[in-house]
Amino acid sequence: MPSNVPTFAQLLQACEFSAVHLELRDAYAPTERFEAWRRGERIDWDDRVAWWHPYDQLITDTVARGVVIRRARIISEPVSEYIRWEHYVTHANVTAGEQVRWLPRRRTTDLSLPGNDFWLFDNRLARVHHFDGNGAVVEDEITDDPDLVQHLATSFERVWDRAVPHQTYKI
Repeated sequence: MPSNVPTFAQLLQACEFSAVHLELRDAYAPTERFEAWRRGERIDWDDRVAWWHPYDQLITDTVARGVVIRRARIISEPVSEYIRWEHYVTHANVTAGEQVRWLPRRRTTDLSLPGNDFWLFDNRLARVHHFDGNGAVVEDEITDDPDLVQHLATSFERVWDRAVPHQTYKI
């Protein structure tokens, strides 16, 4: 990313009240953590030191400042192997302080959704993710275009209202 584009940590640290994230894909580029899970390795959730990452601490610190962080995932059912893994590791997101919900794709037909995953900070600034066909991030686009920000905010809220809380959604 060019040096003038703020990092995710900088965007979150500048956030005052709300950060929302909408995920639309059934799979992303595999990580070592995903591959380990595929091999049957499981996280010892009681050993927080072993799985706690800087991302988790950033979320915890941000929530402690009073920022509400919500993540919604639109998923196909039956779920992909990747989504099955994401559901498993969402324990870390929730422990860090994120609110997470899941929405089956079949319940989105009447919604106007953006074509890309995004983060929206304080309903004023968006970080739009552009992926290649294999789910690797190609570029993140930062925009404060008011019309686009409004569309993203509206889309997220409609998804959030229909989605199932993580604690309730069973795979």
